[in-house]
Amino acid sequence: MTQRLMMERSLTALNTGMGRLARTQEQLSTGRLINRPSDSPTGTNDAMRLRAQMSADTQYSRNASDGLAALGQADSTLQSMSDQVRRARELILQGKSTGSAGPEARTALATELTQIRESLLTMANTQHMGRSLFGGTSDNPVAYQPDGSFVGDANEVDRTVGQGISVKVNVAGPDAFGTGADNLFNVLTGAIGNLTGDPTQLGGDLDKLDAVATTMRTALADVGTRYGRVETAMSTLTDANLTSTAALSEVENVDIAKAVVDLQMQEVAYQAALGATARVLQPSLLDFLR
Repeated sequence: MTQRLMMERSLTALNTGMGRLARTQEQLSTGRLINRPSDSPTGTNDAMRLRAQMSADTQYSRNASDGLAALGQADSTLQSMSDQVRRARELILQGKSTGSAGPEARTALATELTQIRESLLTMANTQHMGRSLFGGTSDNPVAYQPDGSFVGDANEVDRTVGQGISVKVNVAGPDAFGTGADNLFNVLTGAIGNLTGDPTQLGGDLDKLDAVATTMRTALADVGTRYGRVETAMSTLTDANLTSTAALSEVENVDIAKAVVDLQMQEVAYQAALGATARVLQPSLLDFLR
């Protein structure tokens, strides 16, 4: 073995040791096992896959949060409207009672019922994020005109809250308040007119109002079911994000204690290599000529 070959092998070994030492120092300084794809092609692929999944889950979480907000507002609005519908039924029932409701009393009942109708109409035109809550996908700022006509649409507003999981997060006006002449507002308009006109027709108005109340309860139950489904999806996404974060940490982040031990071992190995190289390489002829 020539002196040149010994020097080349010694330098190669020293460079290899220096490379390991530098890599360990870089990992400690950055706190990351993977600082470039070449550090671990397999780990890089796993990290990219995990980050893509986390990004998708983050978007699903935003969708779910928006869905919960819309369904929560629909739930509270329908609850408030149901309370007022019960009061409207009480007023109509009082007006229907011929023994206790004279003309003046029925006029007072009609006045209160008018106020309830206006309040219900205002709540039916509630907006969520700049759109009518019960107007479907329509750009119309209101779902109902003052005369009780529906001016929205019955299109669904969906939110994707998971891989292949889409949930309807809106309630169209007709699904909650009835349709056509038998919708909530038209029924109340008829009852108001009959209170001051023909009280004998109030029985029919009462039946129609009961039908609308049943429709509202059904819509409210449906909203509650969908709210629970989105809430469950939200919880699942939170758990999945924690799992993905832990997995990504295992792939990318440095175990500090282990890295410190490795660094010390690499330093000792490099110092030993330097000492061995100094002993192995004999002085050259040039050293004797100096």
